[in-house]
Amino acid sequence: MIVAGEASGDKHAAKLVSALREIAPETAFFGATGPALRALDVETTVNSDELSIVGLPEIAAALPMFIRTFRKLLRSADERKPDAVVLVDFPDFNLKLAKSLKKRGFRVVYYISPQLWAWRSYRSKTIRKYVDLLISILPFEKEWYAKRGIHHVEYVGNPLAREVHPETSREEFRAKHSIDLDHPFIALLPGSRSKEVRKILPLMMETAAEMLIKNRELQFGIALASERFRDEVESAIKENKAVPAGSLPSFSIISGETYDLLNAADAAAVTSGTATLETGIIGTPMAIVYKTSALNYKLLRPLIDVEHFGLINLIAEERVAKELIQDEFTPKLLAEELFHLLDAETNKKIREDLRAATDKLGHGGASKRAAEAIIRLLES
Repeated sequence: MIVAGEASGDKHAAKLVSALREIAPETAFFGATGPALRALDVETTVNSDELSIVGLPEIAAALPMFIRTFRKLLRSADERKPDAVVLVDFPDFNLKLAKSLKKRGFRVVYYISPQLWAWRSYRSKTIRKYVDLLISILPFEKEWYAKRGIHHVEYVGNPLAREVHPETSREEFRAKHSIDLDHPFIALLPGSRSKEVRKILPLMMETAAEMLIKNRELQFGIALASERFRDEVESAIKENKAVPAGSLPSFSIISGETYDLLNAADAAAVTSGTATLETGIIGTPMAIVYKTSALNYKLLRPLIDVEHFGLINLIAEERVAKELIQDEFTPKLLAEELFHLLDAETNKKIREDLRAATDKLGHGGASKRAAEAIIRLLES
């Protein structure tokens, strides 16, 4: 049984399923699936597309839906009796599920360690008691858990380390999307959740407008995490009155080619999350941004105990990408940073720093090593 709760977890889970099938082709899978798992014909007990909700008030409102989903997955496990349950990321839901499943006698694997080193470290007790194998994809996590007496942790490297790469060259991509090679090109990644797009994209568009006033030759590519955001993005472009007249051709909406977009870009504004790591692996200098409601931020900020928000900065153990979070995320400050990143010497130096940071993630094969660890658990 495999349970993935949001887009990034669904992609990691799909890579893991493919690796498990290579080792043990007869393995059958079912559980909570997103598009990537369904594309591999993993049997769907629960459609996880709608589970990705950000913010405490929003989660509270969706609580009845989460309870129904939780109970349905437990019933499914009781009926199907899987040899193991692999819970992928999504800690608020999956740690509770781990407790219930373990009490029922199932072997529980947690793939992609919850970021307990960042906040709510007390939940490590749940890992110790209810998880048989914790599979980590960040280099510093195994030591963090060991200091807390948790040793059933295996670091496998990061699945993104050698799996994130462009399919086309910078020149081919720009030609395909009518982006001038001689003028600066900036990628805008407004997030993978609807609420993020609504909150963050307008600020990115105001930033672009401010930058275009100073340099009309700038070009922008907006990455669509899903086609369902296309109307929203198109409206944000057309309705942004700050964008100078005649500048709309400066914007391209890019769907399904985020890695190619980043590779072709001179700099990027990236919503905090897995995308900062992907951008770092590709090597594009970036500013990391995030904004949520004032209530969410007031509730959540005191719980966060980490020096950096951006994953790439955590791995680098230094601030290789400027972070503009909540009140610091303004069009003025983001525009200043993006202009700074377009400076040739700055751009070159940051690309070198990003390369050094992402070398810590290993050199491919993480999904296979995770699959092998699960098979060893089943055989033990």
